[in-house]
Amino acid sequence: MEIPLLTDIVIIFGIAIAVLFIFHRLRLPAIVGFLLTGIVAGPYGLGLINAVHEVEIIAEIGVVLLLFTIGIEFSLERVLQIKKTVLLGGSLQVFLTFLATFFIASHFGQTLGVAVFIGFLVALSSTVIVLKLIQERGEVDSPHGRTTLGILIFQDIIVVPMLLITPILAGITDNLGESIIILLAKGVGLILLVIISARWIVPHVLYQITKTRNPELFLLSVIVICLGIAWLTSKAGLSLALGAFLAGLIISESEYSHQALGNILPFRDVFTTFFFVSIGMMLDIGFLFKEPLFIVLIGITVLFLKAIIAGTVTILLGFSLRTAILVGLGLSQIGEFSFILSRAGLEHGLLAGNIYQTFLAVSVLSMAATPFIMIVAPRLADFITRLPLPQRLISGFLPVTETEIVDKKDHLIIIGYGVNGKNVARAARVAGIPYTIIEMNPETVMCERAKGESIFYGDATHEGVLQHTNIKEARIVVVAINDPTATRRIVELARRLNPKVHLIVRTRYLQEMKPLYELGADEVIPEEFETSVEIFTRVLTKYLIPRDEIERLVHEVRADGYEMFRSLSRTSASISDLKLQLHEVNISTFKIPPDSPLIGKTLAQIDLRKRYGVSVVAIRRDSQILSNPGADMRLQANDVLFVLGSWEQIAEAFNTISSANQRNK
Repeated sequence: MEIPLLTDIVIIFGIAIAVLFIFHRLRLPAIVGFLLTGIVAGPYGLGLINAVHEVEIIAEIGVVLLLFTIGIEFSLERVLQIKKTVLLGGSLQVFLTFLATFFIASHFGQTLGVAVFIGFLVALSSTVIVLKLIQERGEVDSPHGRTTLGILIFQDIIVVPMLLITPILAGITDNLGESIIILLAKGVGLILLVIISARWIVPHVLYQITKTRNPELFLLSVIVICLGIAWLTSKAGLSLALGAFLAGLIISESEYSHQALGNILPFRDVFTTFFFVSIGMMLDIGFLFKEPLFIVLIGITVLFLKAIIAGTVTILLGFSLRTAILVGLGLSQIGEFSFILSRAGLEHGLLAGNIYQTFLAVSVLSMAATPFIMIVAPRLADFITRLPLPQRLISGFLPVTETEIVDKKDHLIIIGYGVNGKNVARAARVAGIPYTIIEMNPETVMCERAKGESIFYGDATHEGVLQHTNIKEARIVVVAINDPTATRRIVELARRLNPKVHLIVRTRYLQEMKPLYELGADEVIPEEFETSVEIFTRVLTKYLIPRDEIERLVHEVRADGYEMFRSLSRTSASISDLKLQLHEVNISTFKIPPDSPLIGKTLAQIDLRKRYGVSVVAIRRDSQILSNPGADMRLQANDVLFVLGSWEQIAEAFNTISSANQRNK
């Protein structure tokens, strides 16, 4: 017996696999691939799907599971860490975007309810696409990454009251006061339901279930909690999506949240596929090609408007212009929750005909453009910040007084005050090394400055900020930030401002090492590589391998791994170390040729110190560095001598030794 829905599911997944494979190669987001799948298979495309209504029902389950997982992942602790960005930045971004869109829609003749609802739709950005791209680029902990995350968290929260308000907007002129009172009563009831369930009911039920150690029973219980609460809210006249979010929120407060999330994620991914496919099925290709310039113009307007507003909000939070540009461009698209909201608006008659088709087309185009926008964003930010703009705008609005200008010499500059920066500062403080810190998070700067820390706010990609730290007199610069593009810019700038400074750079990935060395870094510490070294060190320790054997293996692995990505040999690091410790003298090298008359002689016999005033501080023999060699050390062919002295002394010794070598030939 043929089952039409099964045929449609096979068609949807088959097309989705082909489209996603192509999109993966093109580095385009999977969501856009699902939307394209719906466009191709839907009634406005090839018309391959017959059970359209059944697909939409499955899509509703996808929405329920999506909001359920959002509720589980929602963490009050995470929100409190970036509370200013979430509460102030998020609310300003949503409100200002909503307000601008509302006035534009009203100007073009939309009714009050429709204009408000369109403002809701445009105010939201894509959490899935933006966070995925930021994670892939290793920028989650960068200033623009944290700011973007904070605003997205607020958007994920605000979509819940937007869903609640949507039915009121549909009848905004009838009994508005009564509707608001009912809404508030339902809200209070839901809050009580969440508190009671999260504290007493759900943890106790899940505890009893987990005692059975039956994974199937646990999975079914989680699904029943999710769908059960969604059903209750639906019966109360609210949306299924809201109920699912509350169910996730209830479980998130228990110790079983991670297990529940792990069990639900595969189901969520499958069912949300149907949701985005169903959205694509509704997009009328004919309408898109009928008014292509109109759609593109609206899409560009939306991208520009949202980028400007989000960027302005970021500047108001005290961040630099570069961070503001990256945040603004990152949040410029319309998000997946706007699709969920649009379905509610469609049901209540707030969107119809050309308005809905325009929304779908603009949303798909903005989401498809996001990966390309975020690739271009760092270059655009660098270009704009080099324009003759006010310095306060470029560096941010956190005030920096004249007394804060660094007058240290021979000091350490730490760029970035995350985990790595804090550890470096703590070690420098214990060792009595003078240091100063550059940080781009205004809250961190004010907090640490109040504790007496030598820290100030600034974007180290700007020359003025580095000069403020007196970089020309610094001995070491440590770059420990999570923005690869900014890191490269800082290394290039620091090397240009102080050719003699020792640059130590922390990076996340091995592929970043070569570009950083080429830009002038002395040492690059790849976090990815060092993590693996630390892991196998602990493994070997547990297997009771002797400590000296472990250290020897670590040394070999580090040397091999680093040299794979660096043309300089291990000797270069040693030379840098010597220069770092003896930065006011010169160090050079002499190589002993195979036919040199010096072969077999001791350092005492050639007596470079007495004759020329230079000292042999190390010898490289094969792959080993022999530090502080004794007077009885005999020279061998191909030894490399590291000598210390003035340029004149070194030159005189070099000329004499070279002449002796020539005479011996």
